[in-house]
Amino acid sequence: MMNTLSIVTSPQPLSFQEKGFKSPPPLKGEGDLGGEVAPIFYFLLFFFFLQDATAQTVSPERMQQVYEEIKTPHKYGLIITPSTNEKKLDCPTVFRKGKGWYMTYLIYDGRGYETWLAKSNDLLNWTTLGRLLSFTDTDTTHWDSNQRAGYVALQNTKWGGNYKLQKYDGRYWMPYLGSNTRGYEEGKLSLGMAFTTNPPHQVAEWQRLPKPTLTPDDPDVRWWENKKLYKSTVIWDKKKTTGYPFILYYNANGDTSNNNPKYRLIERIGMAVSNDMKTWKRFGQDPVIDHQSGISGDAVLQKMGDLWVMFYFGAFWNDRKDAYNRFACSYDLVNWTKWHGADLIAPSEPYDSMYAHKSYVIKHKGIVYHFYCAVNKHDQRGIAVATSKDVGKSTLNFVAPPPPKKK
Repeated sequence: MMNTLSIVTSPQPLSFQEKGFKSPPPLKGEGDLGGEVAPIFYFLLFFFFLQDATAQTVSPERMQQVYEEIKTPHKYGLIITPSTNEKKLDCPTVFRKGKGWYMTYLIYDGRGYETWLAKSNDLLNWTTLGRLLSFTDTDTTHWDSNQRAGYVALQNTKWGGNYKLQKYDGRYWMPYLGSNTRGYEEGKLSLGMAFTTNPPHQVAEWQRLPKPTLTPDDPDVRWWENKKLYKSTVIWDKKKTTGYPFILYYNANGDTSNNNPKYRLIERIGMAVSNDMKTWKRFGQDPVIDHQSGISGDAVLQKMGDLWVMFYFGAFWNDRKDAYNRFACSYDLVNWTKWHGADLIAPSEPYDSMYAHKSYVIKHKGIVYHFYCAVNKHDQRGIAVATSKDVGKSTLNFVAPPPPKKK
């Protein structure tokens, strides 16, 4: 079991003073009482730090319990599909309002991402309602004129809870990925923030802050994120575990390859923090999830008792050619123990034969629902779901695939 787990060390190691100690006592000469006390002090100090590091690691037994709780071996199938092969669906985010369930998701149409909304009464059958972040304005020079990929924030994070969105400052909030370059995730991808005073389940264009909140050109940008910033998620930690109420997790890549192509496009997950949802400060210098190959991205958090669970996806790690969903656990939101056991979701069906990734996981009435982006060998992309109990099979399919490209 031990070889299936690994720990990511804190990006901000605590000092003597932060641990509650005064400066360590000076070593004194032989025969002085301090010469006897100091070794004991340093031994106790070492033991304290060792105990603290151990407490931050989630035990193999607890990790196995989490896996057994969240696994979803029954693939129901596709639940939302694009109307044409020119459109590709991505990144489901599920929340509840009243008795209804709602999902924001992305559609890429050749120009860039827009953010859409769908509704369901049973988490299996979904109806698309309309757009929340779109290209309706005519200013093509704005920083986000061709990419507006949003993910609703400040959800109740309790595992098996009500999954409702919370208001802050009288608004609902949505971080998003933006760029003014056409194409699939093209340009200088940066993070922005949208908000609305309308109910979040109504179709209406969300307002956006005029400038990005984080960019790869910021003066404080870190070594692993100076190329593109991707999907983000924001939780409201009212205990202020990090000293801040709002924590943003996002994946990014940077020029860390030293001209070695193998490491050039690695994506890692890191943190930023805020007091007001508008101004964000990077937290620590290192990523909190780093597999040192391929992609680690699209973090989503929920809390099981005293334990935080991060759902995220992996792709192209080491020699793998597919994409799949994973998880990690933490007691303090900074130090994460990664699960190295079986994938939560991986390609296995014709509709997800290439990629089965980008998860959103909830538990409702004793059933776990694992929503994800399904990509087949024709590069058709839709939203699928797997469940912890057998609830049947979807009859929804992709449209006929495009004809093979002529060589």
